[in-house]
Parts: sequence; structure tokens; C-alpha cells
Amino acid sequence: MTPASGPPVLAAVDGSESSTAALRWAARAADRRHCALRIVSVHQWPVSGYPDSPAVGRQLRADMDAQSRAVLDAAEVVVADTAPGVAVTTEVLEGEVVPTLRAAGEGAALTVLGSRGVGGFSGLLLGSVSAGLTARGSTPVVVVRGDGHGGAGVLAGVDGGDGDEAVLRFAFAQAAVEDTAVTVAHAWGGFAMDGLSPGGYPGIDWTPVAANAEDVVSRALRPWRDEHPGITVERVVSRASPASLLVDLSQRACLVVVGSRGRGRLAGLLLGSTSQALVRHAGCPVAVVRPDVND
Repeated sequence: MTPASGPPVLAAVDGSESSTAALRWAARAADRRHCALRIVSVHQWPVSGYPDSPAVGRQLRADMDAQSRAVLDAAEVVVADTAPGVAVTTEVLEGEVVPTLRAAGEGAALTVLGSRGVGGFSGLLLGSVSAGLTARGSTPVVVVRGDGHGGAGVLAGVDGGDGDEAVLRFAFAQAAVEDTAVTVAHAWGGFAMDGLSPGGYPGIDWTPVAANAEDVVSRALRPWRDEHPGITVERVVSRASPASLLVDLSQRACLVVVGSRGRGRLAGLLLGSTSQALVRHAGCPVAVVRPDVND
């Protein structure tokens, strides 16, 4: 077993097929990063419906712990099959899912989750758990769709805002460990601008807007090209909505990386329509990265 270095990758599991796919992705990520894998299973104490009796409470807690432990035992088998050289620790956690996972993820390299779950993770990445983790957690969150196997290349979505630096740092670091290329995508236009010209409005010269969009990508990319000269970089600048562009390009990527909030009309983007579009329709896992700024 290779000695682990650096912060661990955190994987949350619940026994579902989705979380097992996410676990395999997390195990491969830990293997490539030469770090440990920490696997957690979270169960939340029932709010109501159980008799207020110490004996019943002890039995219920024991049953829930046993179920979580069985999930973790199965997870260890999966990791041994996927990445046998990775050092693994497991832990049963009790509490509300969002704050518990957020606390568990502090100091981790990544927090990895499936896009669907069962039991305590039901509706996991389509509701409050994803919003809570991406909005408040400091750790990048990777949502694994399907079997976790996408295409080739890391796709990074930029918008010219404060979050671009963190997005590109993560994207280039991931491309380095995956030994693959980076595609940097920037969308301009879409519904907000296209709404200016229907109904007989005079034609608008979009040339300056398109030129500015190209400049946004050039400025964002410059330091990362210099730091990673061996990584092939492709640029995609398109008059489209961010959601449609990223979902389309994600169909042939191995990972799409986006920020947890946007700029201007994109503010809060990853807690709204674009994040939901990616989680529901992306052709590969989705990484949500917090910006390098204070809230």
C-alpha cells in the first residue's frame, strides 16, 4: 500500500448504486492523488414516530449504527476492488446530513457524492444537501452522475467573476493527475441578451461583446497556461446560455468544473438553474468549487 500524503478524499455512501459509483470515482481520485480515502455513512435521528423510551432509543440507535456499518463494510470491498493500494478509513456519523457532511469535509481534498440516494440521502443532489454543501462548505464537492465514467478532458466553466481562479486551479490540477487536456468554456448572450432584440428592435452589433468574451477567457487562462505548459488547452467561447453550453460540452468530458456562484445575472448560479441542469443532464461528474474570496 502506497503511503498517503496530503488531505484525504471524503466519500459519502448510503448503499445505493449512485453512491457506489461515486465511491469508485473517489477511490480512483485518491489513488491518483496518492492520498487516503475517508468513507462516511450518515444517519439522521428520526424527528418523530418513535416511542419516547430510553430502551427503544438505544435499540433504534444500535440498529441504525449496524445498518451504517454494513454499508461501510460493503464500501471497503468496493474500494479494494477499485483501488487496492489506497489507505481507507470508515466512520459512522449521526446528525443532520448537510452540516454533518460539511463538518466531515473540512480539510478534505474533495467531498464526493452520488447524484441519487436512498434513506437519509434521498434526493441528495437535487435539493437541500447539494445547496448546503456548495453554498457553505470550503471543500470542492464532486457530484458523480451515472457510472462515473465520462469522456476525456476536464471542462471548466468561467464567467469573468471572482470564482474563475478557483475553478481553473482545480481544473488544471485535476487535468494534471488525469493526464488529460482542459477545455475552458465561456458563454455570452443567452436569454438575457437575446431578449433585447425581438419584435422589430434594430439589429445589435454583437462584435464588441464577443471580443470582450474572448478577452475574459484569455485573462483567466494566462497564469494557468504558464504554470501548466504541458497541458493542452482548448477554448470555447459561444453565444449561448451557460447551462446549455456546459451540458452540451460535458457529454464528452471526464469532469466539468464550475464555481459555486456567478457574476452579474449569474449570481448564485450553482444554487439554481445551471447547477440543476448539470446535475440532471451532464454527461460526466460535476465539481462545484468555492471562490477564493471571503463571503
